[in-house]
Order: sequence, then structure tokens, then C-alpha cells
Amino acid sequence: MFEGHGVNRSAAERRAASLTTRRSVKKAHQAAWLVNAIRCIDLTTLSGDDTEGRVRRLCAKARQPLAQHIVEALGLGVVTVGAVCVYPTMVPHAARALRGTGIPVASVATGFPAGLMPLHLRLEEIRWAVDQGADEIDIVITREHVMTQNWSALYDEVAAMREACGPAHLKAILATGDLSTLRNVHAASVVAMQAGADFIKTSTGKEGVNATLPVSLVMIRALRDYGEATGHRVGFKPAGGMKSAKEAIAWQILMKEELGRDWLEPDLFRFGASSMLGDIERQLEHHITGRYAASHRHSPA
Repeated sequence: MFEGHGVNRSAAERRAASLTTRRSVKKAHQAAWLVNAIRCIDLTTLSGDDTEGRVRRLCAKARQPLAQHIVEALGLGVVTVGAVCVYPTMVPHAARALRGTGIPVASVATGFPAGLMPLHLRLEEIRWAVDQGADEIDIVITREHVMTQNWSALYDEVAAMREACGPAHLKAILATGDLSTLRNVHAASVVAMQAGADFIKTSTGKEGVNATLPVSLVMIRALRDYGEATGHRVGFKPAGGMKSAKEAIAWQILMKEELGRDWLEPDLFRFGASSMLGDIERQLEHHITGRYAASHRHSPA
């Protein structure tokens, strides 16, 4: 299903570049797209100096991502983010802070971001994070398996991680910036889905090149083909380097045009971002008042 599958890089780049030029959303429609983007954000902190206090503040922002005056002006009900994503040792803090909210706790695992640990230790890290309260696990694949086209090893690895997740959802991070070719990106996407991934994800956010529209297009086409062949729907998560409200709209347009309205819901689409939320809030304030608010007007993610 994937070996020998060619990918035309120039065609993918042209298609991606045309998305935002052929379709434009303004005013109330733009505001609606931005509110929907908030629902799909995995609000994330993955810093070496993370603390319980930082995670609790992030969870407070996840519970109320928009200032109350914006919520009231737009006539919204309850708006929350798609999930909060943290390191495994921060999972207990996030789980306590989000108890009763319905917001999932996502944890990176498997030696994030490089993934260069023995497999039994990576599997144990998954099991530990789930035991601490993680609802979703963002795993990283061994890039060497892709670079050497060792697809059976990649399949076995992801399948073992899927089993270790138990009831938790598994998001497979392909680290596309490390995979060299779009053909490798397509093949890795298909193998991860065959092995049981609930989502495929572009990047750790730590690579030199993270989420891009052309790479995302290739992954989404793999999702579409896999769904048509199997009847099974797998989600998609771009991550890394996305900071603006404009980008939030661009990726949603990509999802809608390629996969349809269902992939604008958080059960099938997520953004791995935090700073993006701040710009979305600024743009919504501008929509309401006609002015951009000073940065101190909105709490940081």
C-alpha cells in the first residue's frame, strides 16, 4: 500500500501554497474558524524547567482559553482546548488540575524527543504515564527504521507502543523534518496507521523543520487513502513552529478541503501549539472592538 508510492514534491508545494490564496474567511466567519481552532489546540509545555505551578497555570488557561469579555461578546458557551500536553512527570499535576473538566491529559513518552532509548524502557514510560492519569500518549518513532526502509521494525515498534497505551489514545510523532523525503513521510504515515496509531503527528517541535503545509498534505492524503481502503478514520496533528491565527485557519482549510468537515473536530484534528492561542485571542479581541489589545490584557498560555 505504500512501497513504491511516489510523491510529487513540486505538486504538493503548489497545492499547499494555493490553499490560502483561493479561500479567504473574513469577519464573523473568521472569528468562527478561530474559535474552532481553540477547541482543537493541545495546549503544551515541554520545557526542561517545567514545574507544578507552570502546569497548573496552563491547565487554568485550558479551562478558560478566552477572556470572559470575549466569550460574552461572541455569545459563546463553554469553550475549552482539545487537551493539555506535558512531560510524563508533569502528568499527575495536570490530571489533578483538570479533574472533572473533560479535558484530556496528553503526555509525550518513549524518550521524547529523540526516542533513542531501549524499547522496553520506552514501553515502560508509556505505561507509567497512563497509570499516572494520561488519556493520550504522543510517542516518537525510531527515525532509523524509516531511513533504512525497515518497515517491519517500525510496525512492530508502534504496535508494541499501541498495546502499552491500553485505553489511552496513541499519537505517533513521525518527526517529518528528519525523514528526508516526502515518500518516506507517506510510507511512515501508512505504517503507523497500520500498527494502530489513533493520530499521526508531524513533529516533536524540537526538529530544525517542524510542521509545514506540504508535508501535512502528504500525511493527510495518506490518511484519506487509508480510510478509503479500511473504513477506519485516523486523526491528524500538526505541531511545532505554528504561532499565528493565520496559520490556524490555513491548516483548518487544508483539513476541510482534503478530508471534509468531520476533520475539524478535536477527536480527529489537533494543533500542537501554545503561543498560537495568544494570537487567536488578540484577533478575536480585534474582531469585537476594532483594536488590538496590549499583550498584558490576555493571560499567557
